[in-house]
Amino acid sequence: MASITIRNLDDGIKRQLKMRAVDHGRSMEEEVRQILREAVGQAPAPANLGESIHRRFASLGGVDLDLPPREVMPDAPRFD
Repeated sequence: MASITIRNLDDGIKRQLKMRAVDHGRSMEEEVRQILREAVGQAPAPANLGESIHRRFASLGGVDLDLPPREVMPDAPRFD
């Protein structure tokens, strides 16, 4: 994959990119890649299912579950 460097980027633009990335649940670099994909008409790569689910429900907040204590697994049954 290719890399590019953008020099003399206005601080306000960088700040807006960072905020936009947070809103979309992406890194700033991924946000810029997405903007460039949209600008040149390339379809985005398929999203990771786990990340998609996380983004969809992130605004609802997390849940703390009471987990039962771990126990030693019983031996498998023997049929001899």
